Amino acid sequence: MDFGEPIRELGDVDADALRTVILAQEDAVWREQQERQDSYEVHRQTESIVMVFTDNKGWPNIEVRKEAGWHRLAEQAIPLMHDIIERHYAPGGTIVRAMAAKLLAGGRISTHRDTHPSFHYGHRIHVPVSTNPRVRFYIDGRPYRLQVGQAYEINNQKYHSVYNKGSDDRITFIFDYMPPDVVGLRQSA
Repeated sequence: MDFGEPIRELGDVDADALRTVILAQEDAVWREQQERQDSYEVHRQTESIVMVFTDNKGWPNIEVRKEAGWHRLAEQAIPLMHDIIERHYAPGGTIVRAMAAKLLAGGRISTHRDTHPSFHYGHRIHVPVSTNPRVRFYIDGRPYRLQVGQAYEINNQKYHSVYNKGSDDRITFIFDYMPPDVVGLRQSA
């Protein structure tokens, strides 16, 4: 969503329980689902644990479905997402994507902007799980250092990229919240 600024700081969050469960996942879990990596060149150097996802077909009548990561992360992620939504957004909307995303050490996400119509209407929230001093998130060419213990809304309509020049992976929990006035969303069980 284009809200004017490159990034909006949403403040402190208690993500300790979610961080603990994400960091405890085995390496193989991160490679269970490769849809993002196979579909989008910019995500080839990433790995994901996907909780909720949509393939974006049939906008605005998209189907939101639970994925393999649901049973791994939902217990800790749902209270965190609901807390952020309650503090910053109109209630009654829908979470259309939720995942832990890992940018591998030495990896990058090339400059892009999210173009599907759902990204024009939804709020893209980032909650850093782990990072290192050599990670930079660029939005409109300006570098940002996202900190663990904070939440951020990213303006994904501006060009953005991420570089991890460190020796440790960078992990972020990402979710997209569609406000209640967006119609046509349906959830699968």
